[in-house]
Order: sequence, then C-alpha cells, then structure tokens
Amino acid sequence: MLDRDGLLVLFDQLGMAHATLDHPAVFRVGEGAEIKARIPGAHTKNLFLKDARGDLWLVCARDDTAIDLKRLHGVIGSARLSFGAADLMEASLGVTPGSVTLFALVNDPLHRVRLVLDLALAEANQVSFHPLENTATTTVDQASLRRLLEHLGREPLVVDFPRLALCPLPAR
Repeated sequence: MLDRDGLLVLFDQLGMAHATLDHPAVFRVGEGAEIKARIPGAHTKNLFLKDARGDLWLVCARDDTAIDLKRLHGVIGSARLSFGAADLMEASLGVTPGSVTLFALVNDPLHRVRLVLDLALAEANQVSFHPLENTATTTVDQASLRRLLEHLGREPLVVDFPRLALCPLPAR
C-alpha cells in the first residue's frame, strides 16, 4: 500500500500538478477553518460506507454539501448505507479514520470500493484532499484529478447532491 510519499511520487510520475500543505491533524470537516483559509480549491469531506450487501463505497463531496444517507442508496443503486468500520477502511484503502480521501483509491487495485463524486467537486477548478494522512492537505487541479482517476481505471458515479440525482461526469 502506498503512503503519503509514495502517493506524491505517483503524482509526479503521472505529471499531475499538486501542492501540499503540512498542518496539525484534522479529524472532522468542521475543524481547521484557519488551515482551509490558506489552501486553495474546493475542500472536501469523504465518507467510507458499507451497504447492507457488503459493498463498499467512498463518497467524496465538497465540505459544505449535505449528504442524505437515508436516500442516497436509491440514487447510486446500493443497498442501505452505513459507515464502514475502521479496520475495514484500513484494510480496503490503507487509511485510518480522519484520513479518508479520494486519493486512498490508489490502495484499492481490486476496485472493491466504488467512488461517488459530488458534482460540485467534478466541476471545481481545484480540489483539496488529505494525502493519505490528516496532517497535510494536497491540492490538485481538475485535469490532474481526472488523470489520476483514469490511471486508476475509475469511473465515478457523479451525484448532484442538492437535487439528489445522478449526472454525467462534466466534460473538461
């Protein structure tokens, strides 16, 4: 499994533009407003979920997005959703609670975890995620994010959360 250093090496190998800011550990979306103020791009919240059939899901949304877990399953075609256990998260994505990130999909070569991406993030010029640990934030531009998803062979389910509807990945 990749760690932060390995992730950033991969970004360089893929020719991805990226910038990382080290900061004190941040565990929840509501923390670190002063840190976020220094970081460009759309800030994120990331939910590691398991459905009633045992399928795994990673929901990545803009940090101010309301996510209705009681209704989301009907939109994405999953069974009822609940939060995945910490040990399952670590085994599946190589990260611990507080460090969940879209970037952790680099540690899921078997594609056990399905990606649900907020339309607001898919449209943002820049997005910021933890680089596999919550003591830093890495910002990438949309082209670099798409390059990573393509490299990983990931086609996200894109959800317009305010409308709670699936939509296509916006063209870039």
